[in-house]
Amino acid sequence: MRFHVIETGHFKLDGGAMFGVVPKVLWQRTNPADSNNRISLTARSLLIAHQNRLVLIDTGLGNKQSTRFFSHYDRFGHYSLEHSITQAGYTLDEITDVFLTHLHFDHVGGATVRNNENKIVPTFKNATYWVHQKQWDWANNPNPREKASFLPENLDPLYQSGQLQFINEDSQSENKKPFFFDILFVDGHTEKQMLPLITYKGQSFVFAADLIPTYGHMPIPYIMGYDVRPLVTMSEKFEFLNIAVSKGYFLFMEHDIENEIISLTQTPKGVRMAESLKLSDLFST
Repeated sequence: MRFHVIETGHFKLDGGAMFGVVPKVLWQRTNPADSNNRISLTARSLLIAHQNRLVLIDTGLGNKQSTRFFSHYDRFGHYSLEHSITQAGYTLDEITDVFLTHLHFDHVGGATVRNNENKIVPTFKNATYWVHQKQWDWANNPNPREKASFLPENLDPLYQSGQLQFINEDSQSENKKPFFFDILFVDGHTEKQMLPLITYKGQSFVFAADLIPTYGHMPIPYIMGYDVRPLVTMSEKFEFLNIAVSKGYFLFMEHDIENEIISLTQTPKGVRMAESLKLSDLFST
């Protein structure tokens, strides 16, 4: 098994929205804001080569929207999805599977692209795209809170292409598992977000996605304003972090611009980051 960290690009979001009711004087200690109150984030994907499969977990924001659309997110830096995949030694056509933790635009935007005929098509023409059935239904009948994050141009081409497959909880039984890793299901941020739990050479790490977007979100009450069920998020995060620290799981951080993967420790204030690492510190990539 080989792992490749895929940096798809940096962007900014409002710090207040990212931390909900937590006062700025607290969250800015870990996530300093600019003059517009925005904090710097990344969209970090993971590419896994195993046997005859090349699996990409999440796809970042993509590049097909208008300049006006992206002006709200102040993208910066030189990273892109295609460039990072190329740097890892692969082409887009070699990707066999795209695993989507959920369908918010900063996770699924790169799954489709605008071609030379100005038509939006799947970015990975030979890949199967995987999403939870209930998340798909949820995204296609969006509530007012999430409507701006579920964009038809990110979703419709996947369905129309015939490349879309659905995952359900019963997919985790041994004879039905679609992947070589386990999946954790959480519902606080959005309906049926999926977190891959990957074990290799005696080490386990979880692709934390939006359950814990940055290490600044480790305290249980530090919940994003975007979460549709914040009290559920708190309960899920408490249970998950205590299991993770007891089992020695590492967390792969999708949105933390400074910390790629972190180890955990139990403190009097709860589970916190012990050490910031690179994935290559755990495995040869």
